[in-house]
Amino acid sequence: MCRWLAYSGPPIHPDTFLFEAENSLIRQSLSAQLAVTPINGDGFGLGWYGVRSEPGLFRDVLPAWNDENLKCVAEFAHVRASTGAGISRSNCHPFRYGKWMFMHNGQIGGYAEIRHELDRLIAPAYYRYRQGGTDSETFFYILLSNGLESDPQAAFARTVAQIEAVMSEAGISSALRLTAAATDGEIIHAIRYASDDRAPTLYFGLNQTDSKEGSALMILSEPLNSQPDDWREIPMSRFITACGGAFDEMTFAPQSA
Repeated sequence: MCRWLAYSGPPIHPDTFLFEAENSLIRQSLSAQLAVTPINGDGFGLGWYGVRSEPGLFRDVLPAWNDENLKCVAEFAHVRASTGAGISRSNCHPFRYGKWMFMHNGQIGGYAEIRHELDRLIAPAYYRYRQGGTDSETFFYILLSNGLESDPQAAFARTVAQIEAVMSEAGISSALRLTAAATDGEIIHAIRYASDDRAPTLYFGLNQTDSKEGSALMILSEPLNSQPDDWREIPMSRFITACGGAFDEMTFAPQSA
């Protein structure tokens, strides 16, 4: 399992949540409080939006707590605990296509057995850009193939339905579990879902920075501090859209095309 955080709001220094918070993402990489795997040391990534049309991206295979470059660079941040794929930069989150970024915590049950069938769900126009071997990147490119760029909620619903159908046909008994976030730099689209009702944790918090420039919002795997009033757990089977301080929560269910 992994830990991730997505931020929407006025510009801030990434070390606000990477290093300075009581339960910072770096601390979570060493000792996650709400994860099956407490240590997430199989690489990390940081993505951000600036004046260019495409987001910036910094990824590496070192443990996040042991990378001096991250401290210098220190949004969209992720620390990784591998669920089977190799440890390489191409397998580290977030993944990027055009202006879109994506990160994921969880797993596609029986992925090694059905990887070929899932690859066939990726449209050729997107498959050529795939670089790694993770189920997370596979999920991202199926999302794109299902219309992420035009209708994110429908793309998530179709993608989950397709993956569950492939798993069922192959007789996979293990579950599909995920929290995930995709963004185009304007809106964060996030999901908490599992086929067995045991989805990884997901929270949101408002105005968790010292910025005076406007409202801010974070969606993340676990709270950054021990103040319960600062955070709300997102229930199972929910789809979230967030932009700055605006937040919308909807019931999520897989939906075939």
